[in-house]
Amino acid sequence: MDLLIDTCLMAGRIMIESGSEMYRVEDTITRIAFNAGVPNSVVYTTPTGLFFGVKGQPVSEFRQINQRTINLEKVQRVNTMSRKFAEHEVGLWQLHTALEEIDRHTDFFPLWLQVLGSMVVSAMFMVLFSGQYDWVDFAVCGVIGGGGYLINYYISLWTKVKFLGEFLAALTIGILAYGAVHFGIGRNINNILIGAMMPLVPGVPLTNSLRDLFAGHLLTGTVRAVEAFLTACAIGTGIGLMFRFFM
Repeated sequence: MDLLIDTCLMAGRIMIESGSEMYRVEDTITRIAFNAGVPNSVVYTTPTGLFFGVKGQPVSEFRQINQRTINLEKVQRVNTMSRKFAEHEVGLWQLHTALEEIDRHTDFFPLWLQVLGSMVVSAMFMVLFSGQYDWVDFAVCGVIGGGGYLINYYISLWTKVKFLGEFLAALTIGILAYGAVHFGIGRNINNILIGAMMPLVPGVPLTNSLRDLFAGHLLTGTVRAVEAFLTACAIGTGIGLMFRFFM
């Protein structure tokens, strides 16, 4: 029972920290417990904590969630191992060991590729939203968007203050966009800002909040919606300060 509880809580923690929806987390934990011979498990999830217990037995445990990122590769691997356990391809010990391996050694995109991806996303969204194929602003927007993503990455890495990375990244993007237009490198500051902001927009948390709300997880859906709203406010505040002092 101790091994089962630790395995279930580890699977749930990995999924929550990696950006999974709460109903998916609860479904995965319930299936692991059921296939381990415990059909009456009780699971309760929040963005900051995870509870697991068994009806009729004095066993329950809580696991704290300290960080939340977006790593869907981990979510997919946990789901894959859960299915293998359900099909009796692996045992409980093997599942526990595999989850530890997923938690510690799951490959993630290198930083240079993340920055390159943010540059492409910024430039493409500028064209999409503005409807203009301005190749000068296309390149400028890509470079500024990549720089903003890099700043957000390092600020979030160095400090635990929530929303500070998005605020400083947005402020930097605004200053760089203003400087590019002021010195004749760029042409339209609005188009540049629209595209360069997109890598910072909390699209996944907002989508997950709606999916949790539709699944009946009102508390979790509301909390994630508020988190996405505050992130958007941090981004807007950074841009607003730039317009206040430079425009």
